[in-house]
Amino acid sequence: MAYKLKQLTGQDKEQMMAFYTGVFTQPPWKDDWSDKTQLSSFMEDLTGNKNSVAFGFYRGKEMIGLSMGSIRHWYQGTEYFIDEFCVRTDLQGQGIGTAFLNAVEDRVRTMGVVHIFLLTDRDVPAFAFYRKNGFTMLEKNTALKKTLL
Repeated sequence: MAYKLKQLTGQDKEQMMAFYTGVFTQPPWKDDWSDKTQLSSFMEDLTGNKNSVAFGFYRGKEMIGLSMGSIRHWYQGTEYFIDEFCVRTDLQGQGIGTAFLNAVEDRVRTMGVVHIFLLTDRDVPAFAFYRKNGFTMLEKNTALKKTLL
């Protein structure tokens, strides 16, 4: 069966929320998204800005992948910063993620994007997935966090 990439809009928010929680409440993440207000706000943060770009990856009418991010303009060129990228848990490891990522790359390239940027943990399967698909670590950059509570 053929796959289809669809650019999503605010009208797809409920579908994005359901899909996202279906993936990230499972291992290895086990995120607790039981606070629906927080989940709705999170989705609005990722999809409700003028530079937000979200894609769904479909097999027939069924969403099997989701990418949410934003277009950012930088002196080295326009970037697609991926905040969240996921494939349905039971379909991972079958090449669908690579097909989805390739489709996203092809689409954002037509939008003038020259880089895709993302953050991921080194101890999750996603790290090896991104490395396999040509992503490199930025040796001069690091992620920093300060807890305020």
